[in-house]
This record gives sequence, C-alpha cells and structure tokens, in this order.
Amino acid sequence: MTSPPTAPPTGRPVPSEPLGILLISGSHERAHYAFVLATGAAAVGRDVTLFATNHGCRALLADWSTLEDAGRDATIRARGVAGFAELRAAASELGVRLIACDAGLRMAGLDPADLAPGVEIAGVVTFLAAAAGQLLSL
Repeated sequence: MTSPPTAPPTGRPVPSEPLGILLISGSHERAHYAFVLATGAAAVGRDVTLFATNHGCRALLADWSTLEDAGRDATIRARGVAGFAELRAAASELGVRLIACDAGLRMAGLDPADLAPGVEIAGVVTFLAAAAGQLLSL
C-alpha cells in the first residue's frame, strides 16, 4: 500500500501560507483527492484546514461508506494507492484540521453525532479565518 508523503522534498522551501480545502461534493473521487492534497501539504509543513459542507460532510463521517461511489476505494487500494481510511488516518497524524459545516450537515440531513472523532463543527467564517492563505475547492 502506498502511503502519503511524510517528508518535504529536499532543497525546496515550504510555503508559509496556510492551505484551505473546501469539499462540497459527496463523491468518493473528490473526497479522496481532497485528502491527498491535505496530507501532501501537511507533510511538507503547511497548516491545512479541510472544510466540508453539504454532501462533502459525508467524508467526515465515522462511516464514510455513504460517499457516492465509495466502492471505488477497493479498486484504488488494489492498484497500490492509499485508500480513504489510510488518508484520513494520515491527515489526523499530520495535524490536518477537519471542519464540518454546521449548515452543510443540516442541509445533507446528517447527524453531527455520526462525525469521526476529532472533526470540529463550525461555519464558513471559522474556515476562512483558518485558511487565510491559499484556497482550493473540490
């Protein structure tokens, strides 16, 4: 199984600005890549906040199998790519801040009690304050 990067590339400066990743989609493909970006950036020393809203909040549930096309995870792992569970564990180990949007949870009909351990519940203002550098949207 391939793991996310754990050390910055040699000879390259680490960007100092924080990275904010906005996950709106509930698809496995977009959620998986949001965690690829988050763990990669955190591995090179960036402060990363992943903010999920609407159906993107499904990526932050303890049981993420409700993501659209969650079955593709087995194919990804079979091809030697880190799966969703591995990426989420790496994100936790690397200190990625995970925030589920309070309004997004309600819109998607999700129960905050079903979130994975360590996931915060907050609004967009909290996300924008934390990610005052570069923002990516998936």
